[in-house]
Amino acid sequence: MLNRSLVSGGGHWAWAVILRYLITLPLLALALPWQGGLGELPRELRMHPRAWLTWSSVGFVLFGIPLTWAAGSGPAWLVAGSFQTTVLAGPLLAPLIYRDARRRLAWPTLAIGALIVAGVFALQWGHAHGRLSAGDWLAAGAVVLAAFAYPLGNRMLLLHLETSTQRVNALQRVFGMTLCSWPLWLLFAAVACIAVGLPTWREALLAGGVALSSGVIATVLFFAATDRVRTQPTALAAVEAMQAAELLFTTVLGAALLGEAWPHGWAALGALAIVVGIALFGWISGREAAGDDAAMRALRSDRSA
Repeated sequence: MLNRSLVSGGGHWAWAVILRYLITLPLLALALPWQGGLGELPRELRMHPRAWLTWSSVGFVLFGIPLTWAAGSGPAWLVAGSFQTTVLAGPLLAPLIYRDARRRLAWPTLAIGALIVAGVFALQWGHAHGRLSAGDWLAAGAVVLAAFAYPLGNRMLLLHLETSTQRVNALQRVFGMTLCSWPLWLLFAAVACIAVGLPTWREALLAGGVALSSGVIATVLFFAATDRVRTQPTALAAVEAMQAAELLFTTVLGAALLGEAWPHGWAALGALAIVVGIALFGWISGREAAGDDAAMRALRSDRSA
């Protein structure tokens, strides 16, 4: 919603995403002393710079740029809803990422993911009144690219950390990934300065709100959740699917604060399908873990799986 407000208010989408990650790093640095400081992160970064630079660029840069660019394509709930294709991204990527039991396709997960994606297309169709233009398809494609890049970067770095001797908690991991994405963000900032000029105070303020709410609070919580269930494919997919809850908040806040229209018709049915999919993912995840003491401890504890 903040990204949409920035773009619709005359700001440039490039500064929305660049400032988000530039501001996120110092905010994370302020929180680190309460979460063990840097711990073993500096040693981990020195030993494996390529893995961190590569997957930070995929998970943050390749995710942030297309998603923020698409923010100008329609109401906030439309972009938030389209991003829920991420629920299929994890299961579809699993055979390409893993070499153990996690590589198998979880058909119940895929079926529920397909329900959510069907809801996404109904959302888009209803918003466009059955007439999707080339620009609509391009924006939807950009969001789908972001939806695959985010879990890919996160899962690949988790997979790398499974083989590392260094222990890195969720906050340290977000800090390390943000730091390793900075070279590209600084490059893009220089290009943006030349192309569109310096950002305004309003752009900086709204981007700061995105940095705090999404870059720090949401990302750290999301990474902590995925860390707990990293060895459980369905639970991991369920955690990723919980991002679909943002659709409810962006719909309400977009209508209340930005004067956006409420979804109706096909769009409303699509939103309902997404919410039902979230509930089903949570139910399946809990059912699969119910007979597994280790899985239950992972779901309930504050430690990594």
